[in-house]
Formats: sequence, C-alpha cells, structure tokens
Amino acid sequence: MNASHAQPPAPAVIRPSHLVRATFGPMTKILNPAIVKLAGRRHVRFAAQIRHTGRRSGRQYVTPASARLAGDTFIIPLTFGNQSDWSRNVRAAGGCSIRLNGVDNQAVRPQLADKQQALQVAGSAFSPVERAMFRMLGIRQFLLLQRADG
Repeated sequence: MNASHAQPPAPAVIRPSHLVRATFGPMTKILNPAIVKLAGRRHVRFAAQIRHTGRRSGRQYVTPASARLAGDTFIIPLTFGNQSDWSRNVRAAGGCSIRLNGVDNQAVRPQLADKQQALQVAGSAFSPVERAMFRMLGIRQFLLLQRADG
C-alpha cells in the first residue's frame, strides 16, 4: 500500500475508569433521558446535546455530554472513553451537530486528544473545579471538533 493512502492508526482503546463504570454506568440509562431534555439550553452549562448518526443503523441519536467552545474548537471530555457509541459515531461520520447554550452548531473534523492537548486548546473553558473532576473521574481523553458554521 502506498504511504499516501495509508489509513491512520486506530486509536488506543481508552475505557472509562472504574469509578465512572461503577457510579455513572448504571445511572446512565435512567438519567440520560432527563438530562438530554435540559442539555444544550441557554444557561445550562453542564451539558450539551450531541446529535449524531448511528454508524451502522443510520438512525439519529441525541446524547448529553459536557462540551465547551474555545474559539472555533469544541472540547468534549470522554467520560466513558473513546469506545462509547456516540464518540465512535461522531468519528465515523466526520462530525455532528452540537447544541450548546441554546445555539445549534455544526462540528467537523473530530480528533482525539489527551488531557494535556485538550486543555492547551481549551484554555480556561473548563473551571478549576471541572478540571479537578476530570482527574477524580479518571478522564484521560477528549474529543476535539471544529465549528463549521463559525
């Protein structure tokens, strides 16, 4: 295979921490439907709506996730690791729609980043308390996307 046509290497599998699996995992199916109704609204900072297409089903999904916009870059902590269905869907599709603070945005060019890379991009988009939560929850990876309609 020609090097110019080589596929990028598959990302290392990052799974959620034991704490996240034990505490948030069981609650996700119960809490997500309620959270998704609040997510993305004006003045609801803790969650955005990630609207994505299933990579196998083609079905439309809405997933709540923490997200911030720094310049034209969205930063989303991967609380459940890079193998979560929504993260894999967004990466397979090459983007998604993100409803953040009452505004719908198209986001493209998804890229995985470690915590240091993401926080360099994010600057002060996440508060010191939120950054401490990342450490406590064992969040090691983030999804970065570029705003397409900015």
